[in-house]
Amino acid sequence: METYTEPKKLVKNIGYQEQKQQMLAGLTDGMIDAPIIGLIKTINRLPYCFTLQCCYGHFTYNSQNNTHNLEPLPRTEKIERVEYRIAYIAFCIEHSAWGRSLIAALNKITHFDPEYIQLCSAEWFWERQVNSYALQVEPDRFKHQDRVILDYDEALHVETTRNQFFDHLRELFLNLLESSGYR
Repeated sequence: METYTEPKKLVKNIGYQEQKQQMLAGLTDGMIDAPIIGLIKTINRLPYCFTLQCCYGHFTYNSQNNTHNLEPLPRTEKIERVEYRIAYIAFCIEHSAWGRSLIAALNKITHFDPEYIQLCSAEWFWERQVNSYALQVEPDRFKHQDRVILDYDEALHVETTRNQFFDHLRELFLNLLESSGYR
């Protein structure tokens, strides 16, 4: 699946609040990878954004073939190739000053490892929900794909970047909740 297109500009969306309520009404913890449940709940507390879809990012290799594996990569010399399923969070962002500020803050997250973190729009998200954006952890050369085969050393780097990425997002959204009085 192609996941990346350049981020689009926010457009007016008079149905934003209703769309947010509908999306969140159908969201359950069971739909979210366990390591990021708290983060997704934090994000969805802000009035000017909500999550559309997310994935913690999964690694399969050798005899570990669970495509929803949440375990860290083992430190070993016995793994040569790793299939990586992209880590990302897709957001819908309100057309407002707060929304524009959030997009700028999300773009700053990419600066932590610009060769492995991208802010984008995905055409298929935008067609269903205007003002949708995604932050993804993926080697830049594969940014258009949702899963790739990596050599073991690069997979370790992606895992480290993914973990830092989610840590930065937690900090960002907790700070946004606090500064906007929604904590």
